[in-house]
Amino acid sequence: MHLELIGLGKTFVNGAQNGEVRAISGIDLMVEQGQFVSIVGPSGCGKSTLLRIISGLEKPSDGKVLLDGREIVKPTHDVGLVFQQYALFPWRTMAENIEFGLEIMGMGKVERRAIAEKYIELFGMQGFEDRYPSQLSGGMQQRVAIARTLIMNPKLVLMDEPFGSLDSQTRNDMQEFLIDLRNERNDTVLFVTHNVDEAVFLSDRIVVLSKRPAKILRTFEVNAPHPRDRTSKDANDIRREVIGILKQERMSASPVDNAVHALRKFSAVRR
Repeated sequence: MHLELIGLGKTFVNGAQNGEVRAISGIDLMVEQGQFVSIVGPSGCGKSTLLRIISGLEKPSDGKVLLDGREIVKPTHDVGLVFQQYALFPWRTMAENIEFGLEIMGMGKVERRAIAEKYIELFGMQGFEDRYPSQLSGGMQQRVAIARTLIMNPKLVLMDEPFGSLDSQTRNDMQEFLIDLRNERNDTVLFVTHNVDEAVFLSDRIVVLSKRPAKILRTFEVNAPHPRDRTSKDANDIRREVIGILKQERMSASPVDNAVHALRKFSAVRR
């Protein structure tokens, strides 16, 4: 698997106000098989827009996305997307949610249930197969959402703040789970997060974006082997540099952008 972003840019046009908003500009990035790459940047800089373009849900205004040399112009089974909001079907059980993609593809009930059961075992969720989303914890619901994506065996997995709504301890547990899962499957992951500690703990590489329109400011290689010490000197050094860059970007943002950042931070605290 080889992902390449070439001169990627996106401009949103507001027809009612005859205005334009440049969300991202001139993004060049390469991701190879098995890499875990985190993307961090100021709130509202275009991180989620970037993932939507890579997934084929959004068309770029300029540039292109190549997966194994083929341009992505629409959603494809080769790219899986995990959202922050689990987006599970409340009327379907855990097993039925996990096997949903296989059902859409026309796979028979017995075959898709057998595959789903393997993922339920891999994810440590035995005994909950017939539970509905409302009967599951937040961490368990996110495991179901990840399993529903991975059961399709995508070449590339995109994760947009997947642990952002979880409490601190559950979030740490899910990070550990994701590392174990990656060791098992060797998935290629592009991971958006606002949490710098999370990016340092999980990633092979961290890409730091600027304020809108988002450009790549700097890339950090994280070479420490797993399991990692969250408080090691190397981790703290990278964390300090990334936080310093983000702080500088935030300080240089417009008053409107800063107000949006403060509102999002307040909303996150209330959650």
